Amino acid sequence: MIHTYWLETYGCQMNIAESNALELQLKGAGLVPSASAEQADCAILNTCTVRKSADNRIWGRLGFFGRIKKERPLTLIVTGCMAERLKEDLKDEAPQVDYVIGTNDKQRIVNILTSKDGKMDEHSQSYTFGSSYYQEGEFSSFIPIMNGCNNFCAYCIVPYVRGREVSRPVEDIVKEFAFLDSKGVKEITLLGQNVNSYHFEQEGEIINFPKLLKILAAQKHSVKWIRFESPHPKDFTSELVQVIKEERIIARHLHIPLQSGSTRILSLMNRKYSQEQFLSLINEIREAVPEITFSTDVMVGFPSETEEEYQETLSVLSHMRCLEAFMYYFNPREGTRAVAMEDQVDEEVRKRRLSELIAFQHAIFAEEKSKRSHAEVEVLVTQVSKHDDSQMLGKTEHNEMVVFSGSVEPGSIVTVRLTGLKGNTYNGMLV
Repeated sequence: MIHTYWLETYGCQMNIAESNALELQLKGAGLVPSASAEQADCAILNTCTVRKSADNRIWGRLGFFGRIKKERPLTLIVTGCMAERLKEDLKDEAPQVDYVIGTNDKQRIVNILTSKDGKMDEHSQSYTFGSSYYQEGEFSSFIPIMNGCNNFCAYCIVPYVRGREVSRPVEDIVKEFAFLDSKGVKEITLLGQNVNSYHFEQEGEIINFPKLLKILAAQKHSVKWIRFESPHPKDFTSELVQVIKEERIIARHLHIPLQSGSTRILSLMNRKYSQEQFLSLINEIREAVPEITFSTDVMVGFPSETEEEYQETLSVLSHMRCLEAFMYYFNPREGTRAVAMEDQVDEEVRKRRLSELIAFQHAIFAEEKSKRSHAEVEVLVTQVSKHDDSQMLGKTEHNEMVVFSGSVEPGSIVTVRLTGLKGNTYNGMLV
């Protein structure tokens, strides 16, 4: 009989949100989290497969749990995107796995663990949104509003493992928003693989992403900031820019993936925008919301990328002036078009470009953060410092970490005067 579970989550924020929803269901069914992986009756791995490095980590964990199963009974479940990509072939490679559950079927896990014979119910053909993705005690929470992707970027496995785009009903999103507000959540992030392609028909009216933001902003609530990830530049309309300008609840920090600064490479990637269009978007946002800051995703070493095209990426990043960036070199994923493209860039060149990119971006981070190192900012207090219980930790609207002295209730919004910067964390004092 299964009483305890151990849940590990890999990859994106959507996976984190879906693990939160799964954990609510597990606890609702009477299961309790185990104190350690070694003691659990069941281990669940919610996997990512966007990059080979994620696969490698999961294979390592499967080996770990395989060793545990030789010593005592353990039910091992692999779910998420890697499970969707490999399906039942995963069991051939890792016979210690008991169940392989794809991205559309995570809700079946509770039935498997609570039925007497562990029988699986019928496979779901479409994605099902959970009723809640709340993690008890959190002041920052997620609301998935759409799933899947229709874009088929040449390097990306997501459309193959997440399926086509499907949008969550407006009514369900509004209900979840109100529930999180009642729980004292102060920061809500709307999630989707292509979040700003949200599209839902309600009573004959099409609700797009800007309209959804307006609906949420109009609710009576104490939520401080709404964020959203990840938008696609091609769907970032002037209507959306205007809503960000008008609705102060939308955080003045946007994650907008660049991927490459070269128009030719962007075309090969099937990104559907040019360097000029991307820069125009950044300028339009800055003109509408001067206090805005950015983060981005950027890839180097895509097939046939020249040194000059790599330099174009650095040029665009120099213009963006991001506070954060998720940087990586091209990593071929089986099943994507980029794997078979000609003129693959040598791995040593890819690694060298990434190393240079990281140093280049870190210099920008330091410059931009130093400009703000003595500002007065609002901070969402998240916890007491683990290193010094006389200090509190929090985050700003621009997603910056702040440590300051004082005794403040976590979940509070306070004003802090920044007094300096140590690494990526600001020091400050309560105003």
